[in-house]
Amino acid sequence: MNVAPQVSIRTPDVPKHESFTDPKLAVARLQEIYQTAVKFLSENFVKALSEGQPETRVRAFYPEIRLTTTTYAKTDSRLSFGHVAEPGMYATTVTRPDLFAAYLEQQIGLLLQSHGVPVVIGPSTTEMPVHFAAANDPALTVPHDGSMEFNLRDNFDVPDLSTTHDAIVNGQGFTYADGALPLAPFTAQRIDYSLARLAHYTATAAEHFQNHVLFTNYQFYVEEFEGYARQMLADPDSGYTSFVSTGNIEITDPDTQIITPAKLPQMPTYHLKRKNGGGITLVNIGVGPSNAKTATDHIAVLRPHAWLMVGHCAGLRNSQRLGDFVLAHAYLREDHVLDDDLPVWVPIPALAEIQIALEKAVADVTALEGFELKRIMRTGTVATIDNRNWELREQAGPVQRLSQSRAIALDMESATIAANGFRFRVPYGTLLCVSDKPLHGELKLPGMASDFYKTQVAAHLMIGIRAMEALREMPLERIHSRKLRSFEETAFL
Repeated sequence: MNVAPQVSIRTPDVPKHESFTDPKLAVARLQEIYQTAVKFLSENFVKALSEGQPETRVRAFYPEIRLTTTTYAKTDSRLSFGHVAEPGMYATTVTRPDLFAAYLEQQIGLLLQSHGVPVVIGPSTTEMPVHFAAANDPALTVPHDGSMEFNLRDNFDVPDLSTTHDAIVNGQGFTYADGALPLAPFTAQRIDYSLARLAHYTATAAEHFQNHVLFTNYQFYVEEFEGYARQMLADPDSGYTSFVSTGNIEITDPDTQIITPAKLPQMPTYHLKRKNGGGITLVNIGVGPSNAKTATDHIAVLRPHAWLMVGHCAGLRNSQRLGDFVLAHAYLREDHVLDDDLPVWVPIPALAEIQIALEKAVADVTALEGFELKRIMRTGTVATIDNRNWELREQAGPVQRLSQSRAIALDMESATIAANGFRFRVPYGTLLCVSDKPLHGELKLPGMASDFYKTQVAAHLMIGIRAMEALREMPLERIHSRKLRSFEETAFL
């Protein structure tokens, strides 16, 4: 009988598990363990590239947060987070504690306040893939398997898709190997996977993303956003500190020219930054529910305070004009990309705080209010479909469903973004601008834009910005609706 030889394993020296009652000290220990692991893996990988295959396996582990409680929490019933559902053992693996320091301090602080017991910080049993450790060093790239003189998997841990799934957010009863229940909605490997994808799709670093995210499917809004950003940078009282363009080009002077990269990423992304992440990020996701899902799948790990869709749509009512606004109060999901993660029978509710902020922003920007606001804006159901040219097919089926649902607009992204917001517990909303009316012969063709339409398009992005600025002034506890939480939820947002 052949027995596989035992390979020795080298790991870094890190502090053992220790109890903490101070959130700042707890996060500092997380950073110490994480940085030690990253340095150990990166140095050994660089050595392997120059000297050849190591004689041992090189392994490091993510840090973790643990909480064990024997009593039920005494909580403010208005809050939807900050406590575990019942007595038991809870844990979460952690990555990039430098990036998530403020978030971790806040969430740990709420745990300590709710339960009156310390959290325990130490190394987890989840291996850190060398690819994610190397991601911290822009000069270091892990080659593909087969391009090195030895098999990378023989000596280093690589990403494991079995630990990067969404079992927690999908409510599939995820538990860690030792029986601990999850403290946070994402595991460390899931977050690292998304951080790598974000860098690929948006060509900007995760550090630049702000807490308030606007999604659009119209390039014109990018130009408007940059113009607004330059106005804000010229105003010393605006509170905005810099503007970041695709490619991590950051400016603080409003007159600085930005050279657009020759090759744009799939989802060009721009950030108007403010202290503590209080600024606004704009992502041009392009067209289609697949892009909408991809963007929100990965931005969700950053735990934004809210995201809104401000794009173009087809108006379905004869009374609508090109340039009218549509405030989504409900969604008809025919996008299909989330059917396996969130069944279509799950209702996607409108969130009062978001709806109020959007309606007030429309009133402020257009100088219309009350009954007069109905001249340019309708509220109702937005349908999202996965076939851009649905109107070229036999229309009886789609039109009947649109009619039965009382839909007033059709697009390819909004329901996806709202549904993923619901799924990931990120407050969401939609304000669209009517750009064509296919059921009434007004197709999206060159030269059809009226002056009214052009004026409304220019105002549309500003409405989204004003809504986000209003939401920024709300406490997170208020904007994070209890509608987004289920019976048993993770303590962390």
